[in-house]
Amino acid sequence: MASQRHPGQRQSIFLRFGIVFMAMALAGCEAILPGGDRPDLPPPTQPDITTGIPDDGLRRVALLVPTSGNNGGVGQSIANAANMAILDSGGEGVRITTYDTAAAGGASSAANRALADGSRLILGPLLADNVRVTAPVARNAGVPVIAFSNDTNVAGNGTYLMGFTPAQSIRRVTRYASDQGARRFAALIPEGLYGQRASAAFAQAVRDNSGRLVATRTYARSRRSLQLAVTQINGEGEFDAILIADSGTTARQAAQMLRDRGATDVQILGTELWNNQPDLARDPAMQGALFASVSDRMFNTLTSRYRSRFSSDPYRLSSLGYDAALLVVRIAREWSLDRPFPVSELRDTGGFSGVDGAFRFNSDGVAERALEVQQIRSSGFTVVSPAPSGF
Repeated sequence: MASQRHPGQRQSIFLRFGIVFMAMALAGCEAILPGGDRPDLPPPTQPDITTGIPDDGLRRVALLVPTSGNNGGVGQSIANAANMAILDSGGEGVRITTYDTAAAGGASSAANRALADGSRLILGPLLADNVRVTAPVARNAGVPVIAFSNDTNVAGNGTYLMGFTPAQSIRRVTRYASDQGARRFAALIPEGLYGQRASAAFAQAVRDNSGRLVATRTYARSRRSLQLAVTQINGEGEFDAILIADSGTTARQAAQMLRDRGATDVQILGTELWNNQPDLARDPAMQGALFASVSDRMFNTLTSRYRSRFSSDPYRLSSLGYDAALLVVRIAREWSLDRPFPVSELRDTGGFSGVDGAFRFNSDGVAERALEVQQIRSSGFTVVSPAPSGF
């Protein structure tokens, strides 16, 4: 009979597993090139994720991602990475089967087929709308969902989120800027749901760090609207730091507008969206800007190995598939074949570790992540505040 392990023991074992594996992978790597979203690349062509893994005596897990349609490349990259995690870890009695949420019938049909096939856990879907459809189907069957969305509104009631949430990134970079002396803050926020959540998170982060929010201006997705917002915010009073809660492409425009209007010494802050745009380092207006995200150190290793296997670079979100599969393999040690998935194992407050660093699921079902702060310099992105190794 296997001996029982306390939460702290589970965490340390999982951390050792991740570190040992990544060290072995690193030793076999050659040149490490950055991964990232590559919409210009066709989806990799690979056998189904379950190829070569026998059915008998395995714990069945469903992976719901789009493997066709507009997001097919992203979904296939996630599935490929999950496959790598199963192979790297030896499988540990786990069978993961991929279901295409972009096929006829959508996510609802995919979820029902997965449950009919005997799946006891669902990884995915990727998109929030698909999570909303999948969650009640899985809940009625008593099957938990670990989704890849960053929309915290879909978490809870048996649904857990592994996606990178902007609120955590904003809190981390705001705290760092405050520690560096920033007291007066401003924000440029895009219209829409992402902007609303970013604005609320920033306002709370400023309060939590005893700062003062001088001004917030929203803009539509046009250069003219952005120019107006920048002009207006410059007239609102002096500020030490300003959050540009948008993609790197929009941030470059806004930063240049701010510099042109005399805000040469203002600290520019960004979100996790900038992590996939290393070309920002070539823009003089972005020099010195800060943003928080998960560390890319282990993802760069994964990228090299993924390229060797699939002859293409992975999408950045592929790490979610890898870490989710690795998490399942770890928990499978506590998962009897004749029992439902042990959800209590997900609530280990000590957390887990994977390609994207340390994470744990909070009581709301959202993955809390250990984030690092990076600064944009002419030589590239430089880590100025490392991510903690655990909780």
